[in-house]
Amino acid sequence: MLEDLKPHIADLRKRLVYSAISLGIAFFICFFFYEPILEWMMVPVEAVLPPNSQMVAVEIQETFFTALKVAFFAGFIISLPVIFWQLWLFLSPGLYDHEKKLVVPFVFFATLMFLIGSSFAYYVVVPFGFEFLINFGSAVVTILPSIGKYVGFFTKLLFGFGIAFELPVITFFLAKIGLVDDQMLKDYFKYAVVIIFIFASLLTPPDVITQFLMAGPLIFLYIVSIYIAKVFNPATPIEDEEE
Repeated sequence: MLEDLKPHIADLRKRLVYSAISLGIAFFICFFFYEPILEWMMVPVEAVLPPNSQMVAVEIQETFFTALKVAFFAGFIISLPVIFWQLWLFLSPGLYDHEKKLVVPFVFFATLMFLIGSSFAYYVVVPFGFEFLINFGSAVVTILPSIGKYVGFFTKLLFGFGIAFELPVITFFLAKIGLVDDQMLKDYFKYAVVIIFIFASLLTPPDVITQFLMAGPLIFLYIVSIYIAKVFNPATPIEDEEE
């Protein structure tokens, strides 16, 4: 059993190494340009900060570690095509020849959906969420957000939305290899809605509007995934199975 797994483990290690090399190169490049990237990250929060408020570094090392976070996140975004490509190469031995040719569409749409999800978080969710958090209690306290904590929360939010928006791509892949069909997704719809709202509550600021801004698109993407599964792996009618 262990002998059978060794080739797969070796291939997984190879794909992880290539992904890490790509991420490392992108990280070092982005580190030299972290200031304009950080300024871009700060635009949503600066737009809703009260007068006389500004971002601060609470600890001496906070600026340096923030730069590392910024460079790592930006490097990850740049490395996405390579990471998805390596993921496909790891999964491809279990696919048919005609399915292996889908590598380019998979890498393209997986990267595109991650960027769409992150963009939605940046332009819609982050402004609403941070406006609520900053305005709450601003009449009695002066808001001085920590740059390190802001970047950490910001990157987690964009990463979470990026991963969540991969749902149609994942559904397409699972439907192509026959693991899911449209009926299965319909049967689990109510459970998926509950999981989506739990996921949204954990990832977004603690206000209902922001949580719905995440849960709403995810529910829509789940419905889209049902139609994707219906096109690529429709459920077999019961009467056909009996025949």
